[in-house]
Amino acid sequence: MDLHVRYEGDDDPDKCTARKLSRFDLAELHRSDRATPYGVVLNPHAEQALSPADAERARENALVALDCSWESAGEKMFSLPGEHRALPYLVAANPVNFGRPMRLTTVEAFAAALIILGERDHAERVLSKFTWGETFLELNAEPLRRYADCEDSSEIVAIQQEYLDRE
Repeated sequence: MDLHVRYEGDDDPDKCTARKLSRFDLAELHRSDRATPYGVVLNPHAEQALSPADAERARENALVALDCSWESAGEKMFSLPGEHRALPYLVAANPVNFGRPMRLTTVEAFAAALIILGERDHAERVLSKFTWGETFLELNAEPLRRYADCEDSSEIVAIQQEYLDRE
């Protein structure tokens, strides 16, 4: 599954997970919407949750993430072409947002999406470049397993609600 990033370059380059993925040839960075390929776009504002039903489309086209600071990640930023999907409830393991729900880095978003889409080995490969990568998998082991077992978005949303009700 090809990983593509619409790269804004507005956060600390030393902490940017998308840049690190690019350095290891694990993702391709794009500086404009037009240059970013059509695919399944990870968008926290999307109306539909990512589910295993999206796997074939992501394999045929691309899995796309927007890399920008959380301060600028408003809905208008997600003008990319493609099928927009939101990741379900997960907890960040990165040092900046550790333990905070839904504040994932680009690599955490990719890894979660890859696991949900049935590409666990690929997820582990991208996370292996980060000292806290394994921690992300440990913190989210149960929800990721459950989400990956779903058939469609409605099942994902139902499971997500169980985690939200615990908050």
